[in-house]
Amino acid sequence: MQIRGERGNNRFVDKHENLFCVINIVMEKIQSKKQVFSGAATALITPFDKNREVDYEALERIVEKQKRAHVSAVVVNGTTGEASCLTFEERIKNVAFVAEKAGGVFPVIAGTGTNCTTQTIEYTIAAAHAGADAVLVVLPYYNNPGEDGIIAHFYAVADASPVPVIAYDVPSRTGMSLTVSAAKKLSLHPNIAGLKEADCSMNKVTAIAAACGNALPVYSGCDGVITPLLAIGGRGVVSVLGNLFPNITRVICDAYFLGDCEKSARLQLLVRPLVGELFAFVSPSPVKAAMAHAGIIENVLRLPLTPIEGADCEVLFDMCDKLFAEEEKCALL
Repeated sequence: MQIRGERGNNRFVDKHENLFCVINIVMEKIQSKKQVFSGAATALITPFDKNREVDYEALERIVEKQKRAHVSAVVVNGTTGEASCLTFEERIKNVAFVAEKAGGVFPVIAGTGTNCTTQTIEYTIAAAHAGADAVLVVLPYYNNPGEDGIIAHFYAVADASPVPVIAYDVPSRTGMSLTVSAAKKLSLHPNIAGLKEADCSMNKVTAIAAACGNALPVYSGCDGVITPLLAIGGRGVVSVLGNLFPNITRVICDAYFLGDCEKSARLQLLVRPLVGELFAFVSPSPVKAAMAHAGIIENVLRLPLTPIEGADCEVLFDMCDKLFAEEEKCALL
C-alpha cells in the first residue's frame, strides 16, 4: 500500500511539475513579446486621383513626410485608409509600396481585419509576405460574435500570422466593444502584441491597462487623449492627426517619455479643437479635405464616402493654418 501511495504521489508531483513548466513557458513567451513600436504611428490615408484610383505619387509624398517627421510607425489600409473600399489586390500593393518606400526606417503595420476569420488570415499572411512588420486586426463586426467567438477569431489569426498582431477596438465603427475580460484573454497569446483602443472612455482603457499590464501594450486610437493614455502606461498612439501634423503628434509622445509631461499636455490641449474638427464628419473626409487644402492630395474618397467642401471646411482649414508654425517648431525637436 505504501509503495502504491508513493507511486501515486510521484504521479501527482510529475503531473503538477509538467503543468508548472507549461505555465512558465507561456509566461516567458508573454513577457518576451516583441513590442511593435512605441510613440506616434500615423494611420495613413489612401490618396485617390480624380478617377478614384490609388494615387501612388501622392502616397510616396505622404510616406516621405512621415519619414522626415521621424514617426515611430505607419498603418496602411486601416479605417483612415478606407480599407473597406479597397480590393484585395490594392491592399497588398499598398503594403508592398509603403514598405518599399519606408525602407526599414519604421515598422509598417497593415490593416487586415474583416468579419470573416478565414479572409482575415488570408489578408494577414499576404500582407506579411508583402513586407508588413505587423498587422492591425479590427474586432469582427456585423456578425456580432460573443466573447468566445472574438477570442477564437483573434487566436486563429494570431496562430496563423507570421508577424505580430495588434487588436483594434473601435466601437463607433463596429458596433461592438472589447470587454476587459476579453482583453485579458487576448493578452495571454504570445503573438498578440498590443491593442489599439479607439473607445475614448478612459475608465475602460484604465481597466484594461490594469488587468493586462505589459502583456498587452495599449495604443490610443483617439488623438484627443494621447497624453492621458500615456499617463496610465500606454505605449503611444495610432493617429489620424499625424497625416497633417506628424511632428506635433510625435512630440506629444516623445516629450512625455522624456519626462516633460507639461510639454506633452500643452501640445495635447493645443490640438484638441482640431481633433474635434477632424471627427466632426465621418473620417477620413475631414483629414482628406485638410490635406487637399495643403496641396498634398486630391480631395477624393471612394463611395459611399463623399468629400466635405465649402463652408463645412472653413473652421477646419483655419485651425490647420494656425498650427503650421507649431509643426515647424516640433520638427526641430
